[in-house]
Amino acid sequence: MSMPEAENGDAAPRSQATLAYRAIRSDILSGRHAPDKKLKIQDLADELKVSPGAIREALSRLVSAQLVVSQDQRGFAVAPLSIADLEDLTDVRCEIEAIALRRSVELGNVEWEAGLLAAAHRLRATPGRLGGRKGSINPEWLTAHAAFHAALVAACGSARLRALHAHLYEQSERYRVLSGKVESNRDIDTEHGEIVALALARDAKGLVEAMVHHLRTTTDLIVASRQPPKRPAKSRTPAARTRVSRPRRSERATEDADA
Repeated sequence: MSMPEAENGDAAPRSQATLAYRAIRSDILSGRHAPDKKLKIQDLADELKVSPGAIREALSRLVSAQLVVSQDQRGFAVAPLSIADLEDLTDVRCEIEAIALRRSVELGNVEWEAGLLAAAHRLRATPGRLGGRKGSINPEWLTAHAAFHAALVAACGSARLRALHAHLYEQSERYRVLSGKVESNRDIDTEHGEIVALALARDAKGLVEAMVHHLRTTTDLIVASRQPPKRPAKSRTPAARTRVSRPRRSERATEDADA
């Protein structure tokens, strides 16, 4: 990803670091920088046309955001992904969503409702994919989707709760890119519509249940896609038994007589 230039054409080191942070973060969330990929400072500096110091600062900030890991004597790499981490992340996120949603339903006013409706409309009007159903995920849809989930908990009344919600959402975004590669008949627009209807109806119990189902469905699809295909069981044909023909009684009697 090329980094946007500063308006004065000569960005200060701090501005360079911030812009580099945003560019690298976007590439990690979109999957352009794959899990475990080594992030070479000079290569990134050349690509983004900033100083190595700005890249180093940006990567350090991404370590704090748990999107990048610092490897002793080996520099930086994109944080790994795993099914165990995804399941753990989903469990924690469901708990935090439940708390934040219940508080928003209780404390939300008409401005909260208007903000939620606006975010839902923007999400519904944004194509989910570029170039048709099998194209790549639309970055604008990802932005609208993040805004939608943030709008749902915007009235929870706690800055720390919103920050924790945003952090968990960002972590799950990396896995969401994987879910976009899974073939399914899921109607995501209908799921979002049901969530909005329950929120506006102030049905906290139904809203939490719908959200938990929404999140766990995504997780289940990803987990299923990562399982090795089952091999068809081989049919075992029982070994053919060698039938020994026994003489009939009349034959045995004749044989005895001959003997």
